[in-house]
Amino acid sequence: MTGQPNPRVTIIDHPLVSHKVSRLRDVKTSSAEFRLLCHQITTLIAYEALGDLPTRLEPVETPLETAHVPVLDGHQPAVVGILRAGLVMVEAILGLIPDAKIGHIGLSRDPDTHKPVDYYTKLPADIAERQVLLVDPMLATGGSAVRALDVLKEVGCSRIHLVSILGCPQGVAAVHQTHSDVSITMAAQDQTLNDNAYIVPGLGDAGDRIYGTQ
Repeated sequence: MTGQPNPRVTIIDHPLVSHKVSRLRDVKTSSAEFRLLCHQITTLIAYEALGDLPTRLEPVETPLETAHVPVLDGHQPAVVGILRAGLVMVEAILGLIPDAKIGHIGLSRDPDTHKPVDYYTKLPADIAERQVLLVDPMLATGGSAVRALDVLKEVGCSRIHLVSILGCPQGVAAVHQTHSDVSITMAAQDQTLNDNAYIVPGLGDAGDRIYGTQ
């Protein structure tokens, strides 16, 4: 990125994350390995995205004495996956927070306009009371993320963090043009989009590579 760093954007700088993203890029990586890598990368970067969860002190009996230790306070977060590619990230975060509530937002991309088309929404009834992680492997044009954020704010969500594996400056700019309050965490960011609105050099269509539908 050029210019001043955006305080609302975190790109994970870690050799293990970088290595796994490089394996995702390889056209020879199988769907099975691609899914596993997405799961692993999400687990690694979710620690950063969840770093502001509130805690409280609670007494716990250790084998030696009573200790007052931090535990998560209030409602567990909600994890909302943008269908279909976001499902693999939802499962990874559930490994960290098994009691998280789950939501789904179904968006397809119009092949001509490249704009998102809604086809499904199912969210926890109390999602407005929870911190929300919105997950989608790719932040390309930003259209799907912006539409999903619109949906979440329409039902009252105010604490939303967008988590993607790979993004680009255009996608970040699109999100922050309409949702400047939303923090974004990514494993990597590439230079730009091509004429078909795919991130380049990128890794191809994440959904197709996850599910073997290329």
